[in-house]
Amino acid sequence: MTDATGQDGSGEDAVTVLLADDHSAVRAGLRIMLEAHGVQVVGEAADGDVAVRNARALHPDVVLMDLRMPRRDGISATRQIVDEGLAEVLVLTSFDEDELVHGAIAAGAVGFLLKTADAATLVRAVRTVASGDGVLDPRVTRRALAAARRGARDDGAHGGRSYDAAGQGLTEREREVLDGILNGWSNAQLAERLGISVPTVKTHVSNVLAKLGARSRSHAAALVRRRS
Repeated sequence: MTDATGQDGSGEDAVTVLLADDHSAVRAGLRIMLEAHGVQVVGEAADGDVAVRNARALHPDVVLMDLRMPRRDGISATRQIVDEGLAEVLVLTSFDEDELVHGAIAAGAVGFLLKTADAATLVRAVRTVASGDGVLDPRVTRRALAAARRGARDDGAHGGRSYDAAGQGLTEREREVLDGILNGWSNAQLAERLGISVPTVKTHVSNVLAKLGARSRSHAAALVRRRS
């Protein structure tokens, strides 16, 4: 529950979420689960078109997005929500096929969870995404790493990485931040490793994304691999 100041019981600012799933029973269960842990559900959507419209109207911190929905799928809706800067997108789906994982990341989603995640994992993921970091379900991490390894082998077969961060106008510090993004480091980990504050890290991350033309950290990583 949140109080009149918009804070949850711990004194933290409440995170606001829009639920996008075509099953009303799933949305009802998610709402109960999230609100029991101090996360404020501000709206719902049963398809991608409604998700985009409600994100525009409600300005949630996070859209909890299913991928397979009627009329407009979650990947297309994610791309538009991210392109318009409406919210962070955390994918929550029953499926972990490679094309869905890669499609969601390329569309700009910053998190990917399976619907079998427990309440604590889901709430922690929502708060992590709202704070500016990314989340990847451990059950799909191995696949994501395998894809990265395949990309690295392809780079080697073509004579090494041709992508030049300096060519994108990145400063030396921004190149260090980009390296951290590629390694999957959180803002806190980047701050500790680089000896700078978390707000400074967030500024550098924003600059890196802007210079790369990326919608999110995961999209930046995908762009780097694609351009390599």
